[in-house]
Amino acid sequence: MNPSDSSSTAPTTSQAPPAGDPGVTYEPSREVVRAELSEPLPDESPPEQALPRRRRVRLPLILFVLTCFSTFLAGATDYLPHYALHAIGLWGWPPSAMPLRQAIYAGWSEGLLYMACVLAILLTHEMGHFVMTLVYRVRASLPFFIPFPISPIGTMGAVIAMDSRSANRREIFDIGLAGPIAGLLVALPIMWIGVQNVDLQPSPGEPTLQAPLVMRLAIDYVHPGKYDSSAGFPLTRVNAWFMAGWVGLLVTGLNMLPVSQLDGGHVTYALFGRAAHWIARGFMLLAVVYMGLMYYVYSTPPTYVLMAILVLVIGTDHPRTSDDTARLGPWRIALGCASLLIPIFCFVPNLQL
Repeated sequence: MNPSDSSSTAPTTSQAPPAGDPGVTYEPSREVVRAELSEPLPDESPPEQALPRRRRVRLPLILFVLTCFSTFLAGATDYLPHYALHAIGLWGWPPSAMPLRQAIYAGWSEGLLYMACVLAILLTHEMGHFVMTLVYRVRASLPFFIPFPISPIGTMGAVIAMDSRSANRREIFDIGLAGPIAGLLVALPIMWIGVQNVDLQPSPGEPTLQAPLVMRLAIDYVHPGKYDSSAGFPLTRVNAWFMAGWVGLLVTGLNMLPVSQLDGGHVTYALFGRAAHWIARGFMLLAVVYMGLMYYVYSTPPTYVLMAILVLVIGTDHPRTSDDTARLGPWRIALGCASLLIPIFCFVPNLQL
């Protein structure tokens, strides 16, 4: 079309008819609807739709079974499985499983009870997270239990993998706090049963552990004046309920530390936003200084050095959510601030005495 021809009424968006095709005319007053360029041509097959990713089931199930065995072993050997495993003679030849078999035969009932209590606490904790991810449609894995057969407690807890960036501020708060609350609802009654039946008589020369603050308060209420915080409690005299409750409190307090993508990190980021990064960095600085002092005083490796290294590798800062402007509301803010006290009552800064 010649733009200088003022007698033409065709719109500027129309195109001239193809050359060599005089039988085709264009009506300038009618709009021509054309297919989008993204639509496949007739001779092209439409692209295959991406199938939804399925959750891994085999690995979580295998780890769960291994954790069942490692926690059973811990309870059956009076929470000293490394002694029983060492007695097998793996460092020598030929190995003999008789000492381990004798220990399991003597303490199998304690092992089963301890295993059931610990896994009930850990599973409830992780399912609290998992159910909330289903509610908010945040993709997450099944719980991964971590067996630790040479540890007095037989496990290093459990974790759920999820992309926190796909949840908004309010959702990440609910997901992060649901686990500790659910776990405590099981751990506290188990601890209370154990405290009522615990034997606190001192056993010189035996390994001992410290009790968290909430457990000390319960012991002082049930057995006033019988617990010496400077001596701790002997491993060989505790019952399965007591030990499982201690593990549940420890795991809950550890997860509620305000760093990285721990449960406490989710809560503090939801409460304080980017300011939570400085809280996490300051906490890690204090933790490193504390562990250095403990090493200087006791000349033993700090208890939580491996976890500190892991947090530093992952990063102390919590990632941004999908919407940091989502409102929490006064009820969630009050509950979140109260939950920051959980490490004070449940965490054990120095496990062994």
